[in-house]
Parts: sequence; C-alpha cells; structure tokens
Amino acid sequence: MTKGPNAFRTISEASEEIGAPQHVLRFWETKFTFVTPLKRAGGRRFYRPNDVAVLKGVRRLLHEQGLTIKGVQRLYKEQGLKGIASFSDEDAAFTPTAESERREAPVVGGANAARLRALLADLEAARASLDQALRR
Repeated sequence: MTKGPNAFRTISEASEEIGAPQHVLRFWETKFTFVTPLKRAGGRRFYRPNDVAVLKGVRRLLHEQGLTIKGVQRLYKEQGLKGIASFSDEDAAFTPTAESERREAPVVGGANAARLRALLADLEAARASLDQALRR
C-alpha cells in the first residue's frame, strides 16, 4: 500500500523519494534553516509534501546545477522556498503553508528564473570568448 500524495513521509521514505541518503537529509537540516521536518517524541522526523519538494530542489541545485551550499542559501534569501522548490521535479507542486509563507522572501513569478538563465547564457558566452582568446 502506498501513501497518498499529501501524507507525511518518514526520513527513510523521504530519502528514497528525494534520492539522497538519510544522513545527508540530517546534514542539510544543519546547513539550511528552511529544512525543518516535524519532529515527534523521540526525535522521529516526519516530512510534509512541501518539505519533500524543497529537498528535491536542494538536491537538484547541489548535484545537478552545481551550486554550493552557500549558493543555495543565497538563492533562498533571494527567492524564498518557492524559488528552491521550483527546481524540484515539475510534478511536485509546492503549496505554501503558513509557516513557509512567513519565512520566505517575495518571489517575482518566473522572472527570476528567466533572469538567471539569461545571466548563465551571458557567462557561458564570456567563458567561450576567454577560452578562444587563451588558445591563440
């Protein structure tokens, strides 16, 4: 029997869904103030669907996009939880909770993502020009 999409996940279930080991999820809690699973008696962690979406975004930013921990922290300061969660799988919709709305910075639709893509394209073009100049 599988859990519904709105069910809370244990750390082992979240770990499997996110694709990161349990100890990495615990480490991310120490580095990212916005990673806050519910903790029950005995310290057992339960991850909400929004937590899983945010963690998927963190994993993708760190492992696929090549950001550093400080880079993800900076992105959170600039765009909030919606910005981080926007990097999770497209099918994992982020729905702000009262707690996440209180902690996140304002987001300007998809304009930030488009601006970042344009900046990345500019940087890649500059790198290509520098590489070409160095080969001469």
